[in-house]
Amino acid sequence: MAETGKNWYVLRAVSGKEAKVKEYIEAEMKHNTLLSTHVSQVVIPMEKHASLRNGKRVIKEKISLPGYVFVEASLVGDVAHTLRFMPNVLGFLGGLDNPSPVPQADINRMLGTAEETELVDDVNIPYVVDETVKVIDGPFSGFSGVIEEVNTEKRKLKVMVKIFGRKTPLELGFMQVEKEG
Repeated sequence: MAETGKNWYVLRAVSGKEAKVKEYIEAEMKHNTLLSTHVSQVVIPMEKHASLRNGKRVIKEKISLPGYVFVEASLVGDVAHTLRFMPNVLGFLGGLDNPSPVPQADINRMLGTAEETELVDDVNIPYVVDETVKVIDGPFSGFSGVIEEVNTEKRKLKVMVKIFGRKTPLELGFMQVEKEG
């Protein structure tokens, strides 16, 4: 990084037009020698979100920082001016006169967040089967029951609760129960 003289800068873009900005800069780099020599890469920060659709796990990529595009460049001559006045670009973070570069450590952290969030999401499962819990939310608030099943993808529990002397299964979210004892 240091030997090339290129730093990371953040361009503010019209929200929802980040992909267009990236596409336009990359197209401009093909025929503009000034940009092709001084801009090395354009990145939109993305993160993966898992959701359930029709009972199947679907992983979609969403923009983690809407309205921002990262550009690795050396801002010499008219490079900053050319980038600033592209369609759908609102300006540099830090001003046009002297945009401040983003430290490489921060860029690495932002580009590596997708893997971290995936791991953190799976680790935090506070409940196990055969554990006694108390319902704290919903129509059965105050009842106690035993966990029969834990669904980590939906973040739901199947809890057997005794109502009027009969065991009744309830499907509850992790936030609707608390550990007893």
